[in-house]
Amino acid sequence: MPPTATALVTGATQGIGRATAFALGRAGYRVGVCARTPAAVDELVAALTKDGTEAAGTCADVGDPRQAPPAVDRIVSALGEIDVLVNNAGMFVGRPLEEITVDEWDAVMATNVRSLFLMSQAVLPGMRRRREGSIVNVASLAGRNGFVGGTAYVASKHAVLGFSRALMLEVRKDNVRVIAVCPGSVDTGMIRDQPMLRSDPARILRPEDVADTIVSALRLPARAMVSELDVRPTNP
Repeated sequence: MPPTATALVTGATQGIGRATAFALGRAGYRVGVCARTPAAVDELVAALTKDGTEAAGTCADVGDPRQAPPAVDRIVSALGEIDVLVNNAGMFVGRPLEEITVDEWDAVMATNVRSLFLMSQAVLPGMRRRREGSIVNVASLAGRNGFVGGTAYVASKHAVLGFSRALMLEVRKDNVRVIAVCPGSVDTGMIRDQPMLRSDPARILRPEDVADTIVSALRLPARAMVSELDVRPTNP
């Protein structure tokens, strides 16, 4: 698809999102990035530009229906129609169920699930019109398995897989690919900040591993699609 294709990455200023933005830029994409913090978005756009990528950024809460569609419009205005959407924005609350508030539950569902609906709905008309495009949803192995303290997160990632499977069947006839990527534990701030999750950073995945997986899936010929990918540490 490159060198004239545009990719949009949500939750792009750290972790998997940031690594994916750089990997896509180095693969020849123009890269739009979206996150909530203006200074972080500006810093990332500057870093991508310095790395040789044509980039643009926008600030939005992609789980908010008042903010998500305008964010897509701003990237389209700056870089052109979206050929690849990477739905990466995510939130994790790791506590026993009785300690999770309703507001926290709703925030996890909005960030991890509603954002996929809003962002995919915003880019799909253009993809269907052009009869090409890819939507990559960053799920998790938590979408297949539960773990202690993960009720909200696990429920949301199961929803991501269900959403991805149904949308894939809905849009494949229009040559639009939907790819769910399910990483195991990744060395990001999301894990480091959660006392209930104990992982050895030296033995788990790094954001670049997931980013490389995403780019590899996108490099498949347009006639081919890997609909779900599990990415695990080789020797956890």
